[in-house]
Amino acid sequence: MKSEPDEFSIDDLAREKSTPWFGVRNYQARNFMMNDMRIGDRVLFYHSSCPAPGIAGIGEVARAAYPDATQFDPASPYHDAAAAPGKPRWFNVDVRFVRKTRLVGLPELRAHPELAGMRVLARGNRLSITPVEPAEWKFIARRLLAAAATRAAKKGK
Repeated sequence: MKSEPDEFSIDDLAREKSTPWFGVRNYQARNFMMNDMRIGDRVLFYHSSCPAPGIAGIGEVARAAYPDATQFDPASPYHDAAAAPGKPRWFNVDVRFVRKTRLVGLPELRAHPELAGMRVLARGNRLSITPVEPAEWKFIARRLLAAAATRAAKKGK
């Protein structure tokens, strides 16, 4: 799940503990939330459109997809005049904070052939939500995030 850190960062999620992932206005990203995300699924929280984009933390789906209330609010920048409460077009899930990680930057992610097919790394990808394949998740968790935790533990941090 991607977010611009000046709009909503991993630190914001840590402070709030849980938040609705609202404002998604792309059908493919919406469908990933509606059809593929389940309560308890872990998510990589990715900072985008910033000087140092990359994975900044881990979250967890805390509530399954439900209608995004912002689509019905005329004062919201995410308002959709074609949506109606009885026929919503846009959905969100709630995301719960799990932990902040070291920043695993875009260049580092791209340097690993094991992640070459990762959708978030595809040139021109603009989706705020993309699936992570199980092998990609394992590689990131074991090789990139766990290695940093081990190094920090050895240093006594």
